[in-house]
Amino acid sequence: MHQSGLEGYVDWRNRPALVDRHGGMVAAFFVLVVEVLENLAYLANASNLVVYLTKFMHYSPSSSANIVTNFMGTTFLLALLGGFLADAYITTYRIYLMSAAIEFSGLLVLTIQARIPSLKTPSCVSASAHSPCQELVGAKAVILFAGLYLVALGVGGIKGSLPPHGAEQFDETTPEGRKQRSAFFNYYIFSLSFGALMAVTCVVWIEDNIGWQWGFAISAATILISIPVFLLGSSTYRVKTPTGSPITTMFKVLAASIFNSCKSRKPTNAVVVSMATSPSHREPEDAEAKGKEPSQTLTVHLGFLNRAAMKNPSYPMLQCTVNQVESVKTVIKILPIFMSTIILNCCLAQLSTFSVQQAATMNTKLGSLRVPPASLPIFPVLFMMILAPVYNHLVIPFARRTNKTEMGITHLQRIGTGLVLSIMAMAVAALVEVKRKKVAAESGTIDSAGPLPITFLWIALQYLFLGSADLFTLAGMMEFFFTETPRSMRSLATALSWASLAMGYYLSSALVSIVNNITGTFSATPWMSGSNLNCYRLEGFYWLLCVLSGINFLNYLFWATRYSYRST
Repeated sequence: MHQSGLEGYVDWRNRPALVDRHGGMVAAFFVLVVEVLENLAYLANASNLVVYLTKFMHYSPSSSANIVTNFMGTTFLLALLGGFLADAYITTYRIYLMSAAIEFSGLLVLTIQARIPSLKTPSCVSASAHSPCQELVGAKAVILFAGLYLVALGVGGIKGSLPPHGAEQFDETTPEGRKQRSAFFNYYIFSLSFGALMAVTCVVWIEDNIGWQWGFAISAATILISIPVFLLGSSTYRVKTPTGSPITTMFKVLAASIFNSCKSRKPTNAVVVSMATSPSHREPEDAEAKGKEPSQTLTVHLGFLNRAAMKNPSYPMLQCTVNQVESVKTVIKILPIFMSTIILNCCLAQLSTFSVQQAATMNTKLGSLRVPPASLPIFPVLFMMILAPVYNHLVIPFARRTNKTEMGITHLQRIGTGLVLSIMAMAVAALVEVKRKKVAAESGTIDSAGPLPITFLWIALQYLFLGSADLFTLAGMMEFFFTETPRSMRSLATALSWASLAMGYYLSSALVSIVNNITGTFSATPWMSGSNLNCYRLEGFYWLLCVLSGINFLNYLFWATRYSYRST
């Protein structure tokens, strides 16, 4: 019996992948299970790291917060490196295995440091203003940062390779395959949340009550277990063959269009010859030629770049195919959409810091159970776990029937919905903060350290909105970047969703400093300084984010309404 092969794909042993043997839901299932383990290992420490740095490494609260946002920001930026390598030189399959090993080594370093007292700062009982606890310096600090940034490099590689590895398992030439791929992205968010749920409940509790070395050790064990789990699926995976650097192609097209514009002052139609009709001008190495994508004809959009596809360029090494020119246009078209999501991630980053501190001043009892503030992210995580299947099995089928389209809800509609929800979340956050301070003023407890007579469930409201915003936007972005870009740069494009998250973290740190600098010049104290949250003007900051999100949404609408989809 003859089995048809898949062009542009191999199996894990580098033999041609077969249509009926490789890929499909079973292969994607292994990826989803691995994602649960991977996110558990990462978030167990990231969500509670601030506590570890202040309590055991004796960093000040502000420098601890900076270390954490820099660590998380760097992690997600490194996803771009993972995605780039997966597209260009190494397969997503190998990138995952290498990254998991790197993350394991980083967690091992952190576990050993947490276990051996001589590798930490000497413990001190009470720090006074005159003799503060000695913070971590020298070789001990090197060990801490080496461990942290090995973890960042490993997690970055995983985030850049695992989602595209899962998404490549489906046949995009059939409606059924495309629907399954869409479901995969929804369930990827579900797995992400499930890992996070176990991290912020069980592991955070172990770190706070039993010891940090156990928290790190559990993370290290989890990422180690993920490797054999990932390998179990090896025989089912189809692996996309790397096709050389997509970034080189982009620079080549840009350089060619500039050079050819300078050289030629002829009318454009004489300059540009559509080479889609001429097979001799198609590069066999090109991913599009090798894979399933048909060769394209030049579009009028961003016509300046069409000059790169001249038949006899001034420099033969700058000869570009029509497909290369069109793929660069696609990337330029998705960049404004990518930029519009950064403010949303800035809101998310804020709420993982200030909301926890707000909740810590409130009554955190549920009946007789006292909830630790670090476990607050349980709210958005639970909402996302409930919403992902509901969205996939109820909302999407309903939208498909109503709109009579294959997608039901387009990627850009999903991202837009998330942006609207984030505006509402910031307004809710501001109103809740007004209420919290009003209670503090009425009960006369503005300066007391005890919990205010108001339940922390009020904070859950902003988490509900932001959890939903995150589900819509993150899944929408990943699928949008994956389906809209050419096959040769999909992993890199999918990693843009993580890069947006990183820029949100960096922007959030910058915004707090900017607001404090500006408000500090106009009033006696900046809006967000000091140790007493009740004296902060946090509601003003939330309103600012609400306004910025509103302006950003208008900017998003401008680009989204003009966007024409590349794929059907």
